[in-house]
Amino acid sequence: MAADASAATVRSQRRLAVLGSPIEHSLSPLLHNAAYTTLGLPWQYDRAEVGSGELLPFLQGLGDDWLGLSLTMPLKREVIAYLEEVTPLVDELQVANTLRFASGRSSGTRVLQGANTDVWGIEQALREAGIERLESAEVIGSGATALSSLRALADLGARSVRLHARTPEHAGELVDRAADWGVTVDVVTLTGGELALTAPAVVSTLPAHAADAIEPRLSSAGDVLLDVAYDPWPSTLATRWQAIGGTAVSGIEMLLWQAVAQVRFFVFGDDTRELPDEPTIVRAMRAVLPPNGMPPGDLPRP
Repeated sequence: MAADASAATVRSQRRLAVLGSPIEHSLSPLLHNAAYTTLGLPWQYDRAEVGSGELLPFLQGLGDDWLGLSLTMPLKREVIAYLEEVTPLVDELQVANTLRFASGRSSGTRVLQGANTDVWGIEQALREAGIERLESAEVIGSGATALSSLRALADLGARSVRLHARTPEHAGELVDRAADWGVTVDVVTLTGGELALTAPAVVSTLPAHAADAIEPRLSSAGDVLLDVAYDPWPSTLATRWQAIGGTAVSGIEMLLWQAVAQVRFFVFGDDTRELPDEPTIVRAMRAVLPPNGMPPGDLPRP
C-alpha cells in the first residue's frame, strides 16, 4: 500500500509520537503503529511526557528523522504559536492536535504544519451511531473539546445547540464561534442531579467522573450520547443513559477516527485524502483497541 503514497518521506524510516502529561497510558501508539504496519511503512510511533510550557524545547531537540506529533491539551493551543502552515480548520478554531514536519522550499529547512482532526473524529463517531443529519443537539461542558464538538455538530446540520456549562459566563467564545457557523447556542448552568436532554444527540466533553452526578432524562428512546471520557467504560453517565433506552458511544470511537485523519495528514500532508484501502487500515486499528472500553486499572489518555 505504501507505494500509492509515493513521496520519499513516506518510504523512509520516520519517528512520530503523542505528547502530553500524563501520557503513559495513551492508546495512540497502538492505533498508529497498527496503521503504519498495515500500510507497510517503516515508521515508529511512541509517546513522550511533555507538559505545559515544555513544547518548544521539545520541538527544538528533535532530529530530521521526526515526521509528526499528536498533541493533547493544553499543547493543542500552545502549538499554534509555532505553526507556519495550518489547515483552514486550525486557522478557524486556533486549536491543533496534529503537527507535521514538512520540507521547506529552501534546502535543509523544515516547515511546521498543523491540523485539527478532533472535529472529524467527533463527526465520524456520531455518524457510526446513525447520526447523519440533525437540527438540534446538546453539549455538556465548555472547554476546548466543546468547541470542536460545536463545529462537528454544525457540520452535521445542527442550527441550535443547548450548552450545559458549570460557569456559563466563560462560554462567550463558544457562543460567538458557533454564531459564525450559523448555530445558535443557548447556555444553561450545569449542576448535578436530574438533567432533561431533549435533542437526538448529546456530546459530553467532561473529563472522567465529572459527569457522575448527572441523572439524564431523554426525550425519546434511541437518543445518542457521545461521551468523550472513556476510562472507565461504560462511564456512570453512559450506564444511566443506556438504562433508560439511549445509545451510548464511547470516546474511543472519537479517538479512533481522529487518529485515522492524523495518519492521513502524516502520510499525505492532507487530513481529508483517504488512505490506500482505508477500510482495511481502519479495521487493523480497531482490532488493537481493548473490547468494551478499557480494562480495569488502565487509565488511558487521548
